[in-house]
Amino acid sequence: MATKSRLSRTRNIGIAAHIDAGKTTVTERILFYTGKSHKMGEVHDGEAVMDWMPQEQERGITITSAVTTCTWENHEIHIIDTPGHVDFTIEVERSLRVLDGAVVVFCAVGGVEPQSETVWHQADKYGVPKIAFINKMDRVGANHAGTIRQMKERFNSLPLPIQIPFGEEESFRGVVDLIRQQVITWDDATKGASYGCADLPDEIRERATKHRDRMIALLADVDDGIAEKYIDGMEISEAEVIGAIRKATISLQIVPVLCGSALRNKGVQPLLDAVVRYLPSPEDIPPVKGVNPVTKQEEIRASSDKEPLAALAFKIMQEEGRKLTYLRIYSGRLHAGDELFNASRGKREKIARLLKMHANKRERVEQAGAGDIIAVMGLKEITTGDTICDEAHPILLEPIDFYEPVISLAIEAKTPADQEKLAAALNKLMEEDPTLRVKYDDETAQTVLSGMGELHLEIIADRLLREFNARVNVGKPRVVHRETIQKRVECEGIFERELGEKKHFGHVKLVLEPKKRSGGVEIVRRMEDEAAIPDELWLAMEDGVREGVLSGVLAGYPVIDIRIAISGGILKEGETTPLGCKIAASSAFREGCLKADPILLDPIMMVDIITPSEFMGEVIGDINVRRGDIQAIDPKGAVSEIRAKVPLKAMFGYSTDLRSATQGRAVFTMQFFAYDKSG
Repeated sequence: MATKSRLSRTRNIGIAAHIDAGKTTVTERILFYTGKSHKMGEVHDGEAVMDWMPQEQERGITITSAVTTCTWENHEIHIIDTPGHVDFTIEVERSLRVLDGAVVVFCAVGGVEPQSETVWHQADKYGVPKIAFINKMDRVGANHAGTIRQMKERFNSLPLPIQIPFGEEESFRGVVDLIRQQVITWDDATKGASYGCADLPDEIRERATKHRDRMIALLADVDDGIAEKYIDGMEISEAEVIGAIRKATISLQIVPVLCGSALRNKGVQPLLDAVVRYLPSPEDIPPVKGVNPVTKQEEIRASSDKEPLAALAFKIMQEEGRKLTYLRIYSGRLHAGDELFNASRGKREKIARLLKMHANKRERVEQAGAGDIIAVMGLKEITTGDTICDEAHPILLEPIDFYEPVISLAIEAKTPADQEKLAAALNKLMEEDPTLRVKYDDETAQTVLSGMGELHLEIIADRLLREFNARVNVGKPRVVHRETIQKRVECEGIFERELGEKKHFGHVKLVLEPKKRSGGVEIVRRMEDEAAIPDELWLAMEDGVREGVLSGVLAGYPVIDIRIAISGGILKEGETTPLGCKIAASSAFREGCLKADPILLDPIMMVDIITPSEFMGEVIGDINVRRGDIQAIDPKGAVSEIRAKVPLKAMFGYSTDLRSATQGRAVFTMQFFAYDKSG
């Protein structure tokens, strides 16, 4: 048999899930069993290798996506352990953008939780094949069949169980491999490092046979070769089943489902086997698409060292004051000392060092090729989402989508010395985190940070002190609003002034109309003699309107859900200038907004609460008090899931209130839904 190429033996995978489903524990076990770490780090002890930030160790959660590399069965696996908390969704988004496959971890007790749903849809958006791992099978209330049923209901993908648990809850002993029809059990004395396969015991043989038949029937629906043999009643070999599962997984038709208990060291090695067998190598994914910035034509780059270089910067980190850039190389090769071209900025940069990362530890390498995830030192101008390529063959890859912040926090430096440190620190943090926005308020002399949630801003304030020694006073979190109008108005603006011995004139008429919620901002041209107006004046009017949209008339927040039609104006030969038109359009817009019943819109959050059923009445009552709108109540046995839309301003301090109402047993997540009027 021909030896497989380096690329076909490479896997780029992410481990993603809802907070507390156990994904960091799964990653720690993977590192232990692949020999990458010699001690199992436990999240609850603050010793997990992948949770290396002090803020992660104290809170027992993942905040930043950590990259590592390990080998299994002669395959090189690059793993990104991503956060589960909704405030750090951007970390998952940008990781999935550059990965070829994902392992989505579910909690056998909680089932399909809100954030695992978000992760799943993010993976679908980027067409990332998935494997599901149902964790915590040893916990009271573990429900393997129930979790698979929820996956069928909530996702478009078809879950294909290739294992079933051998015992459940306290009696969970191992897993049944449905492909080989064997039971796998782990040795507790070796922390699960040694495990054995045995024939099926009588107690489970009938159930296993039934589940295997169901698995083959599901595979027959998506694979013609299996279907023919299945219909004819012929024996289907193990290799044929594995081949069919791989093909259907990569084409996004099915999701293989495995199970186990990472904390009890059961089920991790078969998960690694499944990563190698079923998830794609860089060769199996379609070539990456981009646009040539010179010709504006679409181009593709196949995953090969021989193609011209194309890489995406998906993460920036500050390490000991130096900038570390994480790149996913799609094609071509990189060498330490190479001069590169940043197609997004049109600038040349030079690589100082190439580093293979293991969480926050690193190993210097001299070169890297297609399919690699590598860290680079020496790039100064680069930001998240930039494309690095060969200048002779330029390409611009699709950038990464970022989210708009919904919550802000005022901070001020304690001393002038802290003020200097603060400005430098915030610049570095903004380079790292594209969802962090910083604005200086002249009136209050405060710096306003805007981010994705209370925890997000709390971590930023903590890092300012610990990493940059910038001491700050922190104000209360505040909501970031938007503005809109409620009625149609016509308005005009006139500007006439001499500036620097030149007369500037502008006269612009606008029609402002409200749009439905989430309708965006639309600027249209509606003049009768459109052709008579030079292009530069059109562009100046549109610029003036766009400037007006950035800060509304009520409290200076951006204006949304509005249609602005440029409907007329007077042209004076020799006097009308682009500057005059721009200022006239901007003042017409402000004038119009004042007359059009402007209102403030609140960020409305989609809140998901999982509570023991006996507290459901109190939780729903509390949501109603907060002017929330209950969307759905989903009973899941001993617990119930409540989904509601609630204004963000009513959610401050909610975690404390929810804990006291439910004896600390309920959990919730929330994410931005839309801007709207709150009740």
